[in-house]
Formats: sequence, structure tokens, C-alpha cells
Amino acid sequence: MKNRIIVEANSEYISDQSNPVEEKYFFSYNIKITNNSNQSAKLLSRYWQITDGLGNSEDIHGPGVIGKNPKIKPGESFSYTSYCPIKTPIGSMEGSFRMVNEETEEFEVEVKKFKLLAHQIFN
Repeated sequence: MKNRIIVEANSEYISDQSNPVEEKYFFSYNIKITNNSNQSAKLLSRYWQITDGLGNSEDIHGPGVIGKNPKIKPGESFSYTSYCPIKTPIGSMEGSFRMVNEETEEFEVEVKKFKLLAHQIFN
């Protein structure tokens, strides 16, 4: 079933919340989770590894996403936006969601690595 849950991610640099002089680069990221299986799936928890351009990484574990534990029906999607700061103008995020299906089987859904890139810095 986990192969039938698709996660899409993209990020955006938030220049007005960032301060390069203080090594603070603020990013928003949008996640879309689509359930292509034949069972509902509920998101239980999240894991993120956030890595800056110097290779420093931080692991984030927590219940749900944005204070929710969405139940995604077959053929439906759930999207949310959240934020993260890093100390360099480039970095990346990757991780996973722990989910449970209607048969109470828990499984992990991978979130492939995506870039955090402060485009405005390089223009």
C-alpha cells in the first residue's frame, strides 16, 4: 500500500522573513500526499531531516502535520504548507510519514529529498 501513497514536495524562499547577515534563511514548503490505493490511510507522524549547505543536519520527529492527523480516502489528496529556517542559502529536506491503513497496518511513506534554494540571493 505504501507504494500507492504519493508525496510531492516543493519549497520557496521567503526573503522578507530571512536575514542573511544573521545567517537566517527562511523557507516555506508545500507537501501534497495523494492516496492512490483502495483503502483510506491516516497520517500518524512525520520525520524530517533538514540539512543546510554546510552539511549540518537536524532531525525533526513529531505527531501529525500542522496539528492534524489527516485521513486520506482512496483517490483523494491532502496538502499543507509549513516552514523551516536554515543557516545557509541552500539546503535540503527529506523524510517520511508514518501512516496506518484501515486494517490497522502501519507503514512508512518516503518523502524524497527536495532542495531549499534562496533564488534571490544569486540574482
